[in-house]
Amino acid sequence: MAFKIAFIGAGSIGFTRGLLRDMLSVPEFEGIEVVFTDINEHNLNMVKELCQRDIAENGLDIRIQASTDRREALAGAKYVFCTIRVGGLEAFATDVDIPLKYGVDQCVGDTLSAGGIMYGQRGIAEMLSICKDIREVAAKDVLLLNYANPMAMLTWACNQYGGVRTIGLCHGVQGGHWQIAEAFGLDKKEVDIICAGINHQTWYVQIRHKGEDLTGKLLEAFEKHPDFSRTEKVRIDMLRRFGYYSTESNGHLSEYVPWYRKRPDEIEQWIDLGNWINGETGGYLRVCTEGRNWFETDFPNWMKEPPMKYAPEQRGEEHGSYIIEGLETGRVYRGHFNVRNNGVIENLPADAIIEAPGYADRNGISMPLVGKLPLGPAAVCNVSISVQRLAVEAAVHGDDRLLRQAFMMDSLVGAVCDPNEIWQMVDEMLVAQEQWLPQYGAAIAEAKKRQAQGNLIPTKEGYRGAARLRVKTVEEMQQDRDAANKNAGESDKGKDRAKAGQ
Repeated sequence: MAFKIAFIGAGSIGFTRGLLRDMLSVPEFEGIEVVFTDINEHNLNMVKELCQRDIAENGLDIRIQASTDRREALAGAKYVFCTIRVGGLEAFATDVDIPLKYGVDQCVGDTLSAGGIMYGQRGIAEMLSICKDIREVAAKDVLLLNYANPMAMLTWACNQYGGVRTIGLCHGVQGGHWQIAEAFGLDKKEVDIICAGINHQTWYVQIRHKGEDLTGKLLEAFEKHPDFSRTEKVRIDMLRRFGYYSTESNGHLSEYVPWYRKRPDEIEQWIDLGNWINGETGGYLRVCTEGRNWFETDFPNWMKEPPMKYAPEQRGEEHGSYIIEGLETGRVYRGHFNVRNNGVIENLPADAIIEAPGYADRNGISMPLVGKLPLGPAAVCNVSISVQRLAVEAAVHGDDRLLRQAFMMDSLVGAVCDPNEIWQMVDEMLVAQEQWLPQYGAAIAEAKKRQAQGNLIPTKEGYRGAARLRVKTVEEMQQDRDAANKNAGESDKGKDRAKAGQ
């Protein structure tokens, strides 16, 4: 079986290496063509070298092609994985640090809130450029599998404006599925779930074990769990008040709603600093920074360690390889996919990107009708969808008024800032990110004029947030190489993939 698969943003070591392992664990895929592309040639070459070593050690005759020329990489590709981060850590730092000056304290800042909205502005502009290249040089039946955040916004833009069939993928459902099984003391394989909503706000609306519905017993199970009762306080509180558990991590979820991060002196009661994803201020930025520094420094040692083994029992749970396996071999795969709603969830808008159960096989990708979400979870999702729609339209058209409205409608930003503060914060973020926002040229020029006029609202210059931890030095990370390696591998997407069975 031969086809070409391209990885855009292949310099993301943890994700690229894991996705490639998953693909090449399928026996029928031992003859596929693999191409990596990234704008960072140094990272691209390191990842290629590491993955090529894995391939050789598994006895496969595949030569990875690597190029900084995206169109060259995409030429003839039938499948495209996208894991880009537009602006890298330089832009990411402004997503976190500028909103902090206005009191917007984010743990991640890559999906919603001020950071996620601006990340979307950078990402959508680039994704539409990628879509243009795909339309012009890739295979006619190409499928774009998008892992890049803000995943719903980018997938929305690609489908509505990019002219490329795009599926958004995430591993939040798998992670929460593992937690639910753990809370009940069961094996994950014994617990069947139905999960529906929008990415990072998907709800486990049904949990069954051997025919018994456990949904109503979940709150008690989490409250009694020795670890989750401490690390998942926001998610447990949302479960208590809305009746259903949400897919997203404690830190992520805390920045999507207005109640848990709006007062600095209350934030620590809702989070746990044992792991950044539990709510640490700027936690994902910290681990990404540490991961980058560590990989660049320790790469020679990575090459000395045992290669990844390509085998079914070592395969991860990311949906991408299983979708391609289903489409190519006809083996049925059931997962949770992010697609345009079109009535799959009755009480969410038709144009929204929803996350719901789906099937992949030789007939394509099928999305069964879910029906209606419970009213409370649907209301939470609808607020976020309004922000996403405004942000997508703003990014596509370079409309800074829509951008400012997206900020105003965002739950956390709106809970913390007044309209004048929001207007000034958007000005500051537009100017700081000018090099990645070509569609906002006129708006950025006007923002610069307003900044030059003075009379600005005072902000908390240098404020570090309610729960900020220091970035570790390479020397500190060398004291525990196993932990540093794990961090470098996970920082690409910021999930505890080991807990999700990966």
